[in-house]
Amino acid sequence: MTPDRIHAMRRSVPREPTGDVEALLTSTGSDSALIQYRRTATIFSQDDQCEGVLYLRTGRVILTVRSDAGRDAMVAKLGPGQFFGESCLAGRTTRTTTATTTTACSVRVIPTVTMKRLLQRERRLADHFIAHTLARNIRIEQDLLGHLFNLDSTERRLARTLLRLAGYATGSAPARRGPKVSHERLAHLAGTTRARVDVLMREFQRLGFVRQGRDTQV
Repeated sequence: MTPDRIHAMRRSVPREPTGDVEALLTSTGSDSALIQYRRTATIFSQDDQCEGVLYLRTGRVILTVRSDAGRDAMVAKLGPGQFFGESCLAGRTTRTTTATTTTACSVRVIPTVTMKRLLQRERRLADHFIAHTLARNIRIEQDLLGHLFNLDSTERRLARTLLRLAGYATGSAPARRGPKVSHERLAHLAGTTRARVDVLMREFQRLGFVRQGRDTQV
């Protein structure tokens, strides 16, 4: 993988709109609840009851999905100002993903009925939410096409996983430092083996793409 390919992957990340959504959510008098989570906490698990939309106020969260065979894959890496768990708005009663914190987080939980009312009443919130949803769908579609047509190598999947963990998939400036994640966990998220991750991480470090210590610098 060349530096140009890494740079192209960074440029391809869709940007989300900015705006003081938190102020809008609190000023409307909605019955949302603000919950604090520690690092590595599970906010919800796949197949849990889906009763509201969540808004990430501070911190970082990853969304993963587990196949029937027990394999995990990362769906998204979220940063401050992003929504998740919004499938309840489409009538789903259970969660399709697992949400796990990678840092200490502050999360606002908005009941489904309340969120629907706010989206109908508040144009700015609706615009932000639509742009957020479209940006995520575009990225998921790109990933799906890569898998369907075998456009992705293991090397590229691992690189994309590292970029997301470092915040390159969010609308804000990337942190360039990802949370400390074991090679075993990276293998699950990238859909490969621990041995393959070991080899690729050594190569990425040799080329200067990543540095590993207490955390991972990308």
